[in-house]
Amino acid sequence: MQFREEHEIHSRKRSMNRGVGLVLAAFVALVFGLTVVKVSNLDFSEMPGADAPASGAEVTQ
Repeated sequence: MQFREEHEIHSRKRSMNRGVGLVLAAFVALVFGLTVVKVSNLDFSEMPGADAPASGAEVTQ
């Protein structure tokens, strides 16, 4: 059993799909990296209401 030779259009589509996949992977990595940096730089002491007790905690005065 012999396979037919691959047509040129299939090789072009495959290379285009690889390029789109790489661009998509780079975008996902960029968004993930920005999210990690943003979350790791949070300083909760500067947020408004940081002195308020956590929800569900008893308030004694």
